[in-house]
Amino acid sequence: MSLAENFLSLHLPGRPLLMPNAWDAGSAKLLASLGFSALATTSSGYAATLGRLDGHVTRDEVIAHATALVEAVEVPVSADLEAGFGGSIDEVAETFRLAVAAGLAGGSIEDYTGVEKDTLYSVEEAAERVAAAAAAAGDGFVLTARAENHIRGRDDLDDTIARLQAYQEAGADVLFAPGVIAVEDVRRLVDAVDRPVNVLLLPGGPSVPELAEAGAARISVGGAFAFAALGAAKRAAEELLGAGTTGYTELAAEGAKAFRNAG
Repeated sequence: MSLAENFLSLHLPGRPLLMPNAWDAGSAKLLASLGFSALATTSSGYAATLGRLDGHVTRDEVIAHATALVEAVEVPVSADLEAGFGGSIDEVAETFRLAVAAGLAGGSIEDYTGVEKDTLYSVEEAAERVAAAAAAAGDGFVLTARAENHIRGRDDLDDTIARLQAYQEAGADVLFAPGVIAVEDVRRLVDAVDRPVNVLLLPGGPSVPELAEAGAARISVGGAFAFAALGAAKRAAEELLGAGTTGYTELAAEGAKAFRNAG
């Protein structure tokens, strides 16, 4: 079984793959060592390591970053490839050819244009871009298609379903609509499509068991782990600047031990 075939086989509705998002090679090694069967990148988390906001990283940087994660672990890695890094179909295809060459088991393409605030490609344009990504990547790659409307000011589940149905017909292997949170909405989405569905785990939303019961086949965390790490660093820095004490060293020792055990 190839890496991509293994990756896709882990997507089981009702027994979802828990796929955390690593932000560098070190975090990838740590997460893999803890027993996760597959990892994803995070565009926002990686951008933060460069001192930038999400959406301000180049294709070359993303491919180099993905390559570093692939080389750091033995489990499948899926990359956040945003909207394909280009306005044209040819540019999208080249992005996914580069993704395959990087050794990725999968990657995602979204329908947010990234050009103007909250602007999405039409369903037809987005499906054409999904088809180009699927053709360029070939069979040895798990393509995830994302409908971005719920996190771009369009809270319309019917539109989400119509988009994801079009994307599955265009060749997507996995479907994802970040921002769909309610259990009943997840269940309706799962029932409306014929591909595994990824759900983003969000605060205040359903738990993993609840999402499993709704039929989710994969659960990811986005940039949450990366920013949790930054939050821990912020608290440590504030302790040093404020009280001048070293309470943070207990957590630091835990992290150092975990990384040493990661090999």
